Amino acid sequence: MGERELEICNRVLASVGDRAEAIVQVSTGRHALTRFANSFIHQNVAEDSTEVSLTAVVQGRLATASSTDTSDRGIGRLAEGTVTAAGLRPPDPHWPGLAAPGETAEVDHWDQATWAASPVERAAVVRAFVDAGPGTGAAGFCSTDAVITGLANSAGLSQTGRATVAQLDALARTGTSDGLGAEMSRSLGDLDGGRAGATAAQKARASADPVELDPGHYEVVLEPACVASMLDFLARAGFNAKAHAEGQSFVHLGEAQFDASVNLWSDASDPRTLGVGFDGEGTPRRRLDLVRDGVTVALAHDRRSAAQAGTRSTGHFSGDHAAGPMPTNLFLGSGTQSVDALVGAVERGLLVTDFWYIRFLDPKTQVVTGLTRNGLFLIEGGRVTSAVRNLRFTQSFVGALGPGRVLGLGDDGRLATGDLGALYGWFHHVPTLRLAAWNFTGGAKG
Repeated sequence: MGERELEICNRVLASVGDRAEAIVQVSTGRHALTRFANSFIHQNVAEDSTEVSLTAVVQGRLATASSTDTSDRGIGRLAEGTVTAAGLRPPDPHWPGLAAPGETAEVDHWDQATWAASPVERAAVVRAFVDAGPGTGAAGFCSTDAVITGLANSAGLSQTGRATVAQLDALARTGTSDGLGAEMSRSLGDLDGGRAGATAAQKARASADPVELDPGHYEVVLEPACVASMLDFLARAGFNAKAHAEGQSFVHLGEAQFDASVNLWSDASDPRTLGVGFDGEGTPRRRLDLVRDGVTVALAHDRRSAAQAGTRSTGHFSGDHAAGPMPTNLFLGSGTQSVDALVGAVERGLLVTDFWYIRFLDPKTQVVTGLTRNGLFLIEGGRVTSAVRNLRFTQSFVGALGPGRVLGLGDDGRLATGDLGALYGWFHHVPTLRLAAWNFTGGAKG
């Protein structure tokens, strides 16, 4: 696969000709969604799409445009409009030039059955979720997505990639509470709706009669969805080389900024992750260690930030030069403790299922505010004793992971998506964490 996408890329490059330097990316997608509420499927939608994105550079002046029209006329209009727009833009003093032909990305996170999945197959996952929670209502979605991508530039670079993603994200509901059950994989066949539904129903039932808890600093056990949210923010504004160059990142290379148990890396080639193996500039996404035994050792670069820093791109172009490079396909190294053991070691603290509505208060120190949701529980004497009403927190994510602050790493590493993941399509492989302190500042209404 990928031949058709590259053929379209080459037609666009031929239409641009020698009027500009050019990068073309063509993505063919199949996106299907089964949505349910009140334990009934109420929507099945599917779309096959093709999008062409062209960046033209005329004497250092850049413009980008996209189109879904792959006819000769559509391609001609895209090329003409983008080249004309580039000529009207001011010169970009930091344009690093096009990537030259080189190493290709040998990554294939693809499952043919997921690409061809039918509504009936997604409905079977939904049915298993619903059946696992009798007496609760169920709401959420099961989706299958597939993308085939071709990328080429006028310097001769050519890349193809493909990826599939299957996702179940759903809630079990009582009259007063929700419980989360979520799974994701490259393969729809890997999703266990019954397992996710049982987890969600157990959390919903346990949360039905929550108690009020005073604000304060509490030891916490954070489940993978929470940890994924933390990595979203560390990636967006911390390990971003542009933010670092502008003095807006917490990163101090070579310093032990994290607990010695923390190892964090990006690796699109790992079979446990998802997505294509190169970025929008055509650079392969190889393994990049960001934190090693608590020491911050690297930043993510695209071609622009790498040229300014005198180094090489790490394959992390975010698609937005203004936003800077962001590491994706993050892995937080797992530990050896079961989730029960992590909870059992807490004398008094909170078990947190999920975060939402997280917003930066200070990107440089990674201080954010946000809310808990879908299951918050009090731990006393190593046991979960009651549900707790949702709380607001104000917390530095990097501070929470600092030296001496990580008290345990779970053995349950898995793919999870965080608060920004739905926006950017990010998935991280993370375990449950036990942390020494988390600053809860009030109830969910204040």
